[in-house]
Amino acid sequence: MTTPDPGTLDSADSASISRRDFVRTSSALAAAALAGGNLNALQAAEVPAPPKLVHRPLITPAAKFSDVSRGNPKPHSLKGDALVQARLTPETWRVEITADTTFKEAADINKSFTLADGTALDLAALQELGKKHSVKFLKAMQCLNIPAPLGQGLWEGVPLREVLRLCGTMRNVRRIYFSGFHNNDPKQLFRSSLSYTQAMETPPGELPAFLAYRLNGEPLSLIRGGPVRMVIPWSYGFKSIKWLQRISLTNDYRANDTYAEQNNDPESYLKTAAYIDGLPAKIPAGKPIAITGLVMAGLSGVKGVEYLLQRDEAKPDAAEQWNEAQLEEPPADWSSVLPAGVTPQQVLGFDPKTGKPATWPLRYSMISWAATVKGLAPGKYALRARAVDLNGFAQPEPRPNQKAGRNTPDLREFEVV
Repeated sequence: MTTPDPGTLDSADSASISRRDFVRTSSALAAAALAGGNLNALQAAEVPAPPKLVHRPLITPAAKFSDVSRGNPKPHSLKGDALVQARLTPETWRVEITADTTFKEAADINKSFTLADGTALDLAALQELGKKHSVKFLKAMQCLNIPAPLGQGLWEGVPLREVLRLCGTMRNVRRIYFSGFHNNDPKQLFRSSLSYTQAMETPPGELPAFLAYRLNGEPLSLIRGGPVRMVIPWSYGFKSIKWLQRISLTNDYRANDTYAEQNNDPESYLKTAAYIDGLPAKIPAGKPIAITGLVMAGLSGVKGVEYLLQRDEAKPDAAEQWNEAQLEEPPADWSSVLPAGVTPQQVLGFDPKTGKPATWPLRYSMISWAATVKGLAPGKYALRARAVDLNGFAQPEPRPNQKAGRNTPDLREFEVV
């Protein structure tokens, strides 16, 4: 049995929905449809037995993440001495931590870490810090302007706040700038930033910004941004800078994010959103149709996923009745999900006593959803799906700018023949 990649939703085998089959499905649609009509307004038909479904793992293997790396050549394509010179091997990796003195009322820190004086932080020192302060949590990676998650993993590393504490007393620091390796073209520089409060004052139990060096229990690979990358749990991927090499503490109040210069919102939190798996272009009449997909739990959580199925010439109407889909339930046995030696009690977002998730889906993670319909008359159809958050907002509400996180209701079209 092959395992589909959750980061590639249009693959031929992406009709899978879960590590185990759903035993219930949402309401089915009526057996007949009026031409140009809204199918959801018709009587619900008897729900068919759910089809046999392929398992989809809750954790994406590191090699199965979709890649949207920047750079030409891309840093993970470097070989041999080029990797050493770029400080992209576990032995040569270093991160500098300095104060920005260019802004008025310059930032000041007691201790800097630089390449010039041989004090830049190396991987061994970071992992030593991790013996006391490491964190682990599940997070789905999603690019700001791509309508599909890239994958989901168990990330591990050291909170940024613990690294910054090494600098001692700070003065006139309002923002943290950070960037990764890039080639000699200044246009390839990829950088991001956080406010001082975001970096240093995460509430206990919440997911902090952190320097990641493991993914799914293994050392972070070069293609995934290793040896060390920044991971910002609440944000889109553009803030989780790969190949981390520089951290600067500044009194500048402005975000320096690469994406901010392209009408993107550099402070966007992950948006609750639903995605539909691929469907065949043509489906035989009389055959039950399994509708499956993923839902991302953003800052405002997930109340549910809804779908709307129409003849393709019908336009969506805000007054139309959407149908509720079934959400994947938490695993009964997390030992079959997490890497060997990791218990739920060790993962942020889980109750440290019971090992049960504090919320479901876990915040900033993704799970599967499904529905089954049958009895569709021959014709062309348009299927839309949307997530509803815990505030009652349905996609694309409430964001007026899609460059704050692309979240229009997902659409698939097919024909019943």
